[in-house]
Amino acid sequence: MISSAPVDTPRARRAPALSPSRANDYQQCPLLFRLRTIDRVPEAPSPAAARGTLVHSVLEGIFDVPAAERTPGLALELLPRAWDDLRERRPEYAGMFDDNAAVDAWLGSARALVERYFTLEDPMRLEPRAREITLEAQLEGGPLLRGIVDRVDVAPDGAVRIVDYKTGKAPRPQYGESVAFQMRFYALVVLLSRGTMPAMLQLVFLGDGQVQRNVPTPGDLERTEAKIRAVWDAIVRDAQEGEFRPRTSKLCDWCAHRTLCPAFDGTPPEFPTGAVPLTLGI
Repeated sequence: MISSAPVDTPRARRAPALSPSRANDYQQCPLLFRLRTIDRVPEAPSPAAARGTLVHSVLEGIFDVPAAERTPGLALELLPRAWDDLRERRPEYAGMFDDNAAVDAWLGSARALVERYFTLEDPMRLEPRAREITLEAQLEGGPLLRGIVDRVDVAPDGAVRIVDYKTGKAPRPQYGESVAFQMRFYALVVLLSRGTMPAMLQLVFLGDGQVQRNVPTPGDLERTEAKIRAVWDAIVRDAQEGEFRPRTSKLCDWCAHRTLCPAFDGTPPEFPTGAVPLTLGI
């Protein structure tokens, strides 16, 4: 059974672990994984990422009040408060915009996403068991798995639904594997840590109002585990060799680290071998 209390502790947060986002980084580009995970090269905040954080905060906050009060009006009232809180916690976000007009336009785009949420679900009829919960599971002979799940619903019969909000549009089928892998990753962590097979995986795309649902099977999770093991083995091999090679794709156009990439005549930092055991736990 899923507990409403997050399982992350200060000690657990310091422990090296593989998340679905870091696994997807490696599959997209091993060098990107290295720069983000091992070198920890800072990335300038983007308005799109900040909007995602802001909207997630609002959608989490609406469940803090009784069901009858979970209205679009309340959510829109929470939006500027959440923005003030975000700027207090992350002062660099305030520097993303040139003027107040740009801030207002950006907040308007976040407001539209929040309003669209209410056309897709009725929060008055939901009582999540957990929100923004960190789940962990040790993969035998492999890495510690960790993921932050937006929402976990548990039906009266015990059936578990894992819900993730996306502030972008649903990807085309040929580009949807990364989000599908993320959800199966979460399902595997729930199965390993709680002994419960999730009954439903649900993705809510606020950018275009699509809701995608998938019923995971034991075979799905076996294949996901095999994929995780293959990715981890490749990460360990690259770390031992001290070489994470770049992999070019159309996504390179949006990469924050092109100036450090040999594929674009850049030079990455010297490989920090001493940091690898601390970062990856190998």
